[in-house]
Amino acid sequence: MNPFSSGTRLRDMIRAIRACKTAAEERAVVRKECAAIRAAINENDQDYRHRNLAKLMFIHMLGYPTHFGQMECLKLIASSGFPEKRIGYLGLMLLLDERQEVLMLVTNSLKQDLNHSNQYIVGLALCALGNICSAEMARDLAPEVERLLQFRDPNIRKKAALCSIRIIKKVPELAENFINPAAALLKEKHHGVLITGVQLCTDLCKVSEDALEYFRKKCTEGLVKTLKDVVNSPYAPEYDIAGITDPFLHIRLLKLLRELGQGDADASECMNDILAQVATKTESNKNAGNAILYECVETIMSIEDNGGLRVLAINILGRFLSNRDNNIRYVALNMLMKAITVDAQAVQRHRATILECVKDSDASIRKRALELVYVLVNESNVKPLTKELIDYLEVSDEEFKGDLTAKICSIVAKFSPEKIWYIDQMLKVLSEAGNFVKDEVWHAVIVVISNASDLHGYTVRALYRALQLSTEQESLVRVAIWCIGEYGDLLVNNVGMIDVEDPITVTESDAVDVIEIAIKHHTSDLTTKAMAMVALLKLSSRFPSCSERIKDIVVQYKGSLVLELQQRSIEMNSIIAKHQNIRSTLVERMPVLDEATFIGKRAGSIQATVSPSAGASINLPNGVAKPTAAPLVDLLDLGSDDVPAPSSSGGDLLHDLLGVDLSTASTQSGVNHAPKNGTNVLLDLLSIGSPTQSGQSVSDMLSSSQDNKTPVSPLEGLSSPSSNSIQPTSSAGAAPVIDLLDGFSSNPPKQENNGTAYPSVVAFESGNLKMVFNFSKLPGNPQTTVIEATFTNLSTNVYSDFIFQAAVPKFLQLHLDPASGNTLPASGNGSITQTLRVTNSQHGKKSLVMRIRIAYKMNNKDVLEEGQISNFPRGL
Repeated sequence: MNPFSSGTRLRDMIRAIRACKTAAEERAVVRKECAAIRAAINENDQDYRHRNLAKLMFIHMLGYPTHFGQMECLKLIASSGFPEKRIGYLGLMLLLDERQEVLMLVTNSLKQDLNHSNQYIVGLALCALGNICSAEMARDLAPEVERLLQFRDPNIRKKAALCSIRIIKKVPELAENFINPAAALLKEKHHGVLITGVQLCTDLCKVSEDALEYFRKKCTEGLVKTLKDVVNSPYAPEYDIAGITDPFLHIRLLKLLRELGQGDADASECMNDILAQVATKTESNKNAGNAILYECVETIMSIEDNGGLRVLAINILGRFLSNRDNNIRYVALNMLMKAITVDAQAVQRHRATILECVKDSDASIRKRALELVYVLVNESNVKPLTKELIDYLEVSDEEFKGDLTAKICSIVAKFSPEKIWYIDQMLKVLSEAGNFVKDEVWHAVIVVISNASDLHGYTVRALYRALQLSTEQESLVRVAIWCIGEYGDLLVNNVGMIDVEDPITVTESDAVDVIEIAIKHHTSDLTTKAMAMVALLKLSSRFPSCSERIKDIVVQYKGSLVLELQQRSIEMNSIIAKHQNIRSTLVERMPVLDEATFIGKRAGSIQATVSPSAGASINLPNGVAKPTAAPLVDLLDLGSDDVPAPSSSGGDLLHDLLGVDLSTASTQSGVNHAPKNGTNVLLDLLSIGSPTQSGQSVSDMLSSSQDNKTPVSPLEGLSSPSSNSIQPTSSAGAAPVIDLLDGFSSNPPKQENNGTAYPSVVAFESGNLKMVFNFSKLPGNPQTTVIEATFTNLSTNVYSDFIFQAAVPKFLQLHLDPASGNTLPASGNGSITQTLRVTNSQHGKKSLVMRIRIAYKMNNKDVLEEGQISNFPRGL
């Protein structure tokens, strides 16, 4: 016989497929067999139709397409014999689902078989309908299924009940038709019919309020009696599992009672006694008993309040936590998470057992137990719970330390009774798992330390001791060097001693040693080294005897390949070497940081400063750029929008922070300066911030102009770092050039435009906008170039809120005058002009280069255009 003819037996095909050594061979066998089946279908081969369908079902289970055999199922179902119908219905359930349109053709056959005189054929039809019933089929066949709920044979009643569950899920409005037949099933003695009847009632309660009320009034007492009979029934071999009579029926009855008791005090009162009996009499040494107990606990926690029962239920969960089976412990932890909202005090009694679960070897149990402990913490137990968690932190697995550290930090921050306890616990966490602590956590520690003025000495000494034991925890090192930089004199002089600490002897050299070790340690990252350099600068003022040594350490990074460290080294070396008169004022202790504001910002209640580089909406007057958010700005709260504008008398932010009176320059020159951007000046001076990409220093900012106000930001560091001069100007006339460190230089020459000596350049052009540069030179000053920028709108829409910004490398200095307006007419019917002055310190060696950003609104939508200009004429 041809091994691939339609007469091939199913077992032969299975044997041929299993003999295949590769997937390609298997596909070849299946392809040939499918071809033979197709040929038999085309020839209407009735002798082997059932065999072909059986083979198709096996092929379908292997994952190959078998849609071409769907009609064969319908033909077999329509046949009169039981064997053919059996294969047909099995194929129908496997090869089709309720989404197939072919299924509509089988409705009539199902209706006939549901009314068949042979109960086995009726059973086949019910089984198929219960598996693939669609909403349309449910509406058509519901009367037949409802009738079969009273059929004489218990197996048919059982299958009809299961089929009814499918029907009411598909068409909930049919639920009312099944209420009375379902209630009748609850009186069945046959456990198979009873368990399906209970499940049908449970689903009816979920989809119909009428059914729920009916069962509460009519069936609650009967269900309680049924459960009592099952609990107290003698040994029955046909239902016994591990010494418990029909645990499946136990669980189904408890689930139905839970539905009936939820939200109804009378029904809950009726079932209290039987629930207590189940909870106390069920043995927990077998899995079947544990399943019943778990369902009983869930029912007790769901029905209306009964304090004694709930304590009993929570005690059962406490016993589950001591079980050796991981699954039982896990479900107990899950249930306790729900129970804590109902009776937290009862859950608290099992705190010690829950803490032991945090130390479990199973990762899922550890994580769930940690979440439960976190919920259990309150003001009264925070100290012992935190101690237990920190003790476990020392020996916990590396992969669990991240979650554990986050929870401990959150608990300490939320429930800390006093600041000294907070500081002690956070130091322990930083010492044990500082590398797992997130940045906002150690930021918060610094804020709390800053606010605890009476604990500054204690904290800096505790951090010094901790740093002697561990220098591998990055967050600990950062907090320690910050505190030593701020409060190093308290460390050396043992100021602020409290009773609980022992005095230590630390010299000025020892304090510098700690910072030097941190900055030179191979594991220290850029942030740590940058913080260490700032700490050294502060110690150079607090410890004059170590000033030269600190200078030698700082100078070592003058040639660093990391631009951030190189710039800090150069600027700080300049401060230490040349500017003794302002150094002590410059490195005074940080002002007390606003703890409430910091917490609010962490919670997202205070909006962070929006950076123009993010392409965000810029609702500012023309020429004024909102400063980029920086760590120092955030730390000092200089970046919020509600900062009052500095007065015109010279009292700007730099004056306020450093105590340096810069107003004398204006007085001497007879010119009133526009307010300067003190935040940017301070950032440039101290280079506080994080490294940026493309070789830019942290002091990179965009220069911009504003009517009557022209702040000039520090220039971009595209070349080697150098000292930046800030050139504040006003519309009243020329202003002096101020060097923050070296005082005042002479006034720059007054601008005199002798005409354009260079060709005009189309500096930027897009589909909407054109910008032209015209150039001229100041007499006797070839380094300075005056650029007149003309902006033309090429589109048919008016541009409003027009802002032009520019940035240049550090060898250039850029000043922008106010723009002629902030509205650009459409279609070239007008223009905006703005004057730029660029001073090239490398004149003759390097050409001008500039990056620009233009922001405006078109049809109330923000538009941002950017570009780089390098096509400047030679000689500029």
